Amino acid sequence: MPGPRPADGLLGVDVGGTKVALRAEAAGRPAYESSFRWPRDADPAADLAALAAEVDRLRDTWGPVAAVGVAMPATTDPAGIVTTWPGRPGWAGLDLAGALRRVFPGAATAVADDGDLAALAEARHAGRDDVVYLGVGTGIGGGVVLAGRPVPGRSSAEVGHMIVALDGERCDCGRRGCLQSIASGPATLRRAGAARGAEVGFDDLRAGLDEGVAWAVDAVDASCRALAAAVVSLGELLDPALAVVGGGFAAGLPGFVPLVAERARAAGRPGRPAPPVRAAALGALSSLHGAVELARGLTDAPASVRPTPTP
Repeated sequence: MPGPRPADGLLGVDVGGTKVALRAEAAGRPAYESSFRWPRDADPAADLAALAAEVDRLRDTWGPVAAVGVAMPATTDPAGIVTTWPGRPGWAGLDLAGALRRVFPGAATAVADDGDLAALAEARHAGRDDVVYLGVGTGIGGGVVLAGRPVPGRSSAEVGHMIVALDGERCDCGRRGCLQSIASGPATLRRAGAARGAEVGFDDLRAGLDEGVAWAVDAVDASCRALAAAVVSLGELLDPALAVVGGGFAAGLPGFVPLVAERARAAGRPGRPAPPVRAAALGALSSLHGAVELARGLTDAPASVRPTPTP
C-alpha cells in the first residue's frame, strides 16, 4: 500500500504535562491549530479519550490527516511502552504505540522526544546546523542538533536532568540538583512562594517582576543562573553556534531569556565564550512545529528526522 503523499494532511501533536497542542498542515489549505488541557485526574484512559475527541474535532472541521508526528516528554522503551513520565505518572506502563494507533487509525505515526523536535525546528528556523535548545515549562526539556541532525542517536538529550547543584532541591526524578528541580516553572513558583510566604501563581510572579519585588526577582534570577550554567556547560562540550531558550514559562516572562543570556555571557572564559542565547523564534510552539516536521518525514518528502514509527 502506498505511503502518505507530501500533499496529504500532516498533523503535529505536542504532548505536555498539563496540555496538548495540535497543528495540521496541507498544501492549499490554511493551517489548523488547537489545544486543550488534560483532565485533572491524570488517568491515561481519560487523557486518551480527550485526545481522541480533539482529533475528531480536527477531522470534522479541517479534514483527514495521513501522517502524524507526536512530540512526547515521556520516556518510552523500544516497543513503545511508557517507562516513566513524572508529569503524568499514571502513564507508566502504557502501550503508547498501540494507543496512538487507536487514536489515529489509518495514519502513519511516529513519536520523538519533544526537546529533540523543538531543537530541530529552532535550528532550521535559525539556519544553523549546531544548536542546543532548553525548553522551560512544567519541566525542562532540551535537545541538541549537530551537523543538522538531532543527537544522540539512541536516546534523547536529557538537558533537564543535567546536575547543576549537587546539594540542590530534589527533582521529581528522585535525584537532587537537576536543572529541572531549580529552573522549571513549578520550581520557580515554589521558590517565589517560599520567599513571599504565600502561594504564588504565574500571574502573581509576572506582576511581582513588573513591580521589582524581591521575592519575584530573586526566584527568577535563581532559575536564570541555573539555565546559564547549563548553557555554559553545553557550550564547553559541544561548542554550538547558538543556544535557544523556549517553552511556555520562559516565553511568558519578559526579560527572562535576556537574563539567561547575560548570566551565561558573564560565565564564559577567555578563548571559549558561552554560546549566544536567544529566545525561541517559534515561542512556546517549537516542539509543535518539530512534530509537524516529524510527520513530514513520514511522507515521500525527504525525512527531516530519524522517526521511530510506532510498531
